[in-house]
Amino acid sequence: MSQWISPDRIRERFSHAMSVMYRREVPQYGALLELVEAVNRETLAADVALAEQLDAADESQRLSVERHGAIRVGTPAELAMLRRLFAVMGMWPVGYYDLSQAGVPVHSTAFRPVDDEALRANPFRVFTSLLRPELIASAALRERALEILHARDIFTPGVTALIERCEAQGGLDESDADTFVDEALETFRWHSDATVDRPTYESLNAEHRLLADVVCFRGPHINHLTPRTLDIDEAQRRMPDYGIDPKATIEGPPRRRFSLLLRQTSFKALEEPVRFAGSAPGYHTARFGEIEQRGVALTAKGRALYDRLLAGARQGAPAPDNTAHQARLGAAFAEFPDDDAILRREGLAFFHYWPASDRAALELGTNEINAANVETLLERGALWTTPMVYEDFLPVSAAGIFQSNLSQPGDATREEEQEDADRSQPNQAQFEAALGATVIDEIALYAKRERASLNAALETLKAG
Repeated sequence: MSQWISPDRIRERFSHAMSVMYRREVPQYGALLELVEAVNRETLAADVALAEQLDAADESQRLSVERHGAIRVGTPAELAMLRRLFAVMGMWPVGYYDLSQAGVPVHSTAFRPVDDEALRANPFRVFTSLLRPELIASAALRERALEILHARDIFTPGVTALIERCEAQGGLDESDADTFVDEALETFRWHSDATVDRPTYESLNAEHRLLADVVCFRGPHINHLTPRTLDIDEAQRRMPDYGIDPKATIEGPPRRRFSLLLRQTSFKALEEPVRFAGSAPGYHTARFGEIEQRGVALTAKGRALYDRLLAGARQGAPAPDNTAHQARLGAAFAEFPDDDAILRREGLAFFHYWPASDRAALELGTNEINAANVETLLERGALWTTPMVYEDFLPVSAAGIFQSNLSQPGDATREEEQEDADRSQPNQAQFEAALGATVIDEIALYAKRERASLNAALETLKAG
């Protein structure tokens, strides 16, 4: 028996420790958790079919512990070390996101578990963004930012040593795993002391508020943790009852009977006291709270349809409120089938295949059990499906959340945002060079998981 603790268990410990830490640092996060727990409990009580589906797909357990976080780092070296840190916890870089399309000078990936067993154990994800200095307009500020970033080390000596030990010996034992969690947590902790004086902070903040957030502190403090709700519209409606002021609109696709991809809402970033070098007091705005609702993962064909309909919904002036925004989205997405069987047959979404529990009662011949005969097997009840949960993020949603929580009066208009999008400069090769690895294509990953589930279900049926 191996002496090493599984990466899934280390990830579970780290996710829990992060949640406890963030609840202490941002008390409204605790209110957010209470709200989501109440909405989920009531939703499952009112929708027996949904509760049974989650139980059948073995997803009920993960719901209460599911979180995603987000951090922003400044240099390729920081990103590369984060890749190694997350690998200790069985988290791998999935997807490439170009946020320059919304005028945010970063590009990103999501570190997360990738296989079914690991996702069931704990689906913790961290959306991780790397600053793109070449997108900073001021050459002087660009050089100053890089000078500040290269003078810091966001990792403790202890966590660096444990990462190296894990890589050398193939894992960590119980004691080292606990120490690793404690040491790794220091990278994500909030520090109220800035590393720069107030004039430097203000000049970077004036160039871009996210630039100041990335550059001016000792580490990439976690800027939000996000629980998963089963009804984001109800959660948004109740946020004021919990003393939480929600953002104006819910990001992502509209409310549907059969949810697509990802929907998100949040409360505005907090204005927090900081002390600048030289002891000058001030404030910094970056950390916020977010709620998400996850739907089915879409195929390339489904994503193309989604992107086209979303682009159509975004034409014209912004909707005055969330009700009007959702109505506009709903009208635009009327073309997208809202039925799981149609989504599957038309190749628009990914599904997990499961075998009937009693194959003998179906009187199936072995020659009938094959991938070419899937529709017949489904009709006869030999196979059944559940939607494959979308485990990733949407570039437009990610950028929208960034902008809405950094925005202040006088910020970019929709026309100016479009100009930013026109100037967007995706550079996945540059990002992967900094990362020291190739990011995993998320659609190919879903397709692989779907094929594996179908093959496993067919093998189970053949075995009787």
